[in-house]
Amino acid sequence: MASACLFPRPMSPLLSLPLRPFHHCAVPRIRVPYSRSNVCGTPLPPPKVALFPELAALQGSLLDLVRASPPTWNSAIASNLFVFIVGSPILLSGLTISGMGSAFLLGILSWRAFGPSGFLIVAAYFAIATAATKLKIAQKEALGIAEKRGGRRGPGSVVGSSASACVCALLSINNMCGALFARFWQLGFVACFCTKLTDTVSSEMGKAYGKTTFSFLDLCISNRYLATTFKVVPRGTEGAVSIEGTVSGVVASILLAGIAYSMGQVDLPQASICVLASQIANFGESLIGATLQDKDSFQWLNNDVVNIINISIGSILAMLLQLLILTN
Repeated sequence: MASACLFPRPMSPLLSLPLRPFHHCAVPRIRVPYSRSNVCGTPLPPPKVALFPELAALQGSLLDLVRASPPTWNSAIASNLFVFIVGSPILLSGLTISGMGSAFLLGILSWRAFGPSGFLIVAAYFAIATAATKLKIAQKEALGIAEKRGGRRGPGSVVGSSASACVCALLSINNMCGALFARFWQLGFVACFCTKLTDTVSSEMGKAYGKTTFSFLDLCISNRYLATTFKVVPRGTEGAVSIEGTVSGVVASILLAGIAYSMGQVDLPQASICVLASQIANFGESLIGATLQDKDSFQWLNNDVVNIINISIGSILAMLLQLLILTN
């Protein structure tokens, strides 16, 4: 016993460590997620599941189809089908049923050639032209100068408003003359609708608000020479112009060219070319209307044919001006 007290047994190293209070030990904290429904014992609602997964998948497929770049025939047809179904009440206010069929084909061609922005140019033209046609429609009908069918356009009017644009679209789709001429076809497309919008707005605004309407060129054959006069004529006379209508037509052309510029269809110089070409073309259209239309020798020269000549001049002139600028 004495030896044990004098010579104590060595302690274990673990037992020789100083003891620390228990509250100093780091205890990991585990957070258990809970909600009021867990505390109250109310069962959690099941996760949300799409009621119609097939419909959601179809919607995604349609969006992918519409966003296809470059545009395809399938995307053009699907997009126009959706627009015409949803917007049919608006379209029927400005088009007949057969006119809607022609406009549907125009929309497909425009989307396929120039994408959604090209289609929006056609839509903007339709909206502005229809609004101008419907303006003071009762007054126009009382004077007998309103468009037929309450201002609703038929297939002949649609073709007469877009023939050169359709040609430009087809040339672009078939990559005619290569990538170098792609911008030319696009310019001709925009110039076509700028030209026709100038014609429609100037005519309709002149019918509605024209104070003095005069014949731009009254050809009087006397002593074997042609004399140019400014003869005051009734509103709605073919080839007649008014200050109010002319100014409105220029503004409408600038507006549509600005829309095309904002969507990247044309640049700023090309937008200016479209406005200039549209005014020159409408000057020529007024000459044709005043001198040839409704004459006995030109019975075939009806309003739709004159419109095709008008927009063709506008498109061709715009492309020629662009070519002239590039060559110089």
